[in-house]
Amino acid sequence: KGAGYETISSVQFFIQNRGITVFETQGDVDKINYSTYICDSAFEHNPFYGYIPQAFGMIVAKLLDLNVIWLMWLGRIFNLVSYAILVSISIKIIPKLKMPLLVIACIPIAIYQAASLSIDSMIFGLGLCIIAYFVHMCQAEDFTVDYKEIIVFTALTILMGLCKLTFLAFILLLFCIPKRKFKEDNHLIIVLSCCFAMVLLIGLSWSHFSQIALLHSFRSSHYVNPSLQISYYLSHPMSIVNLFNQIFNDELFMLHNGFFNFYQGSTSMHYVDKYYFISIILEIFLMLILFAYPEKIKFDLKTRIGSFGIILIVYIGTCIVQLLSWSKIGGNNLGLSLRYFIPLLALLPIIFKIDYGVDYKDKFDKWAMVFIIVFMAALIMSFATKYY
Repeated sequence: KGAGYETISSVQFFIQNRGITVFETQGDVDKINYSTYICDSAFEHNPFYGYIPQAFGMIVAKLLDLNVIWLMWLGRIFNLVSYAILVSISIKIIPKLKMPLLVIACIPIAIYQAASLSIDSMIFGLGLCIIAYFVHMCQAEDFTVDYKEIIVFTALTILMGLCKLTFLAFILLLFCIPKRKFKEDNHLIIVLSCCFAMVLLIGLSWSHFSQIALLHSFRSSHYVNPSLQISYYLSHPMSIVNLFNQIFNDELFMLHNGFFNFYQGSTSMHYVDKYYFISIILEIFLMLILFAYPEKIKFDLKTRIGSFGIILIVYIGTCIVQLLSWSKIGGNNLGLSLRYFIPLLALLPIIFKIDYGVDYKDKFDKWAMVFIIVFMAALIMSFATKYY
């Protein structure tokens, strides 16, 4: 608290009150300190709108003259409510696959991030909105998608991409929509190309700004430098081969454990319990929802292949960005987490969904809601047993 760079101790202590042990963190009952505090952040390039919900919650805490802990609590609550609103909009937009979209939105790691102060809440929400809009356009009547919808989709992609640069690749989803869905216009390809060019230009500009911001952070003193990292890998071709082998083997295996293993941190303050049984049940449930949801819906081969290609672009792109902005020069520690790719899961039903021709959707939905609640309860109980 206060000005300067003093670090608050994370040591927790017990207070005996009427025979009940109260678990409290040092400083959380202090009054809000309005002194100026300068922090060297690795994320100063993040756009302001990704933190508006959290800021509103903190403003309420200040207006009510609450304790420091309420800054965090209300910031988290407002962030979670904002996420819920974006998810609701997504479910309203998407014409089919509503339940798979809801399940993805309620994956424990997604709820964990949405209830934090992280910008990930905005990334997840906008990502689901974009994919819902994409499905909406793919399932629209022929010759009905107009320029207005293209502009809205492009704007959503830019908003999300500025929060996480690699997701600007979602603009390529416009080219995966069957041509017959668009209104007949000789200038369609020009409009789509202009949207792509604009997003590409914004991405390159933002990438340059982000690189400068990175040098202002603590990462620059930890041997992280994008330019020198590129030079190292170009002069060591086998390192590139090893990198791609790592991306499609070790990293993928590590990611599948991330649905219920938050951050995969190594300190006592990180959530590192494995909960293998819950994780296995959760993954089986997700596979049933994403690949075998009993709803008749068809996507063109072009749409399916294109969606798969975009998943590869975002995944590989994110790995490379992590290599340049996280791993030290000559290293290959990517620091990946499943939370980086939550929106991509919403593309899987488009690519791999199996249609069994069996109509038991209502019953399937009821059981899906039960499992969503069960996994959320497991999330809460797991935190309660670890920290309290």
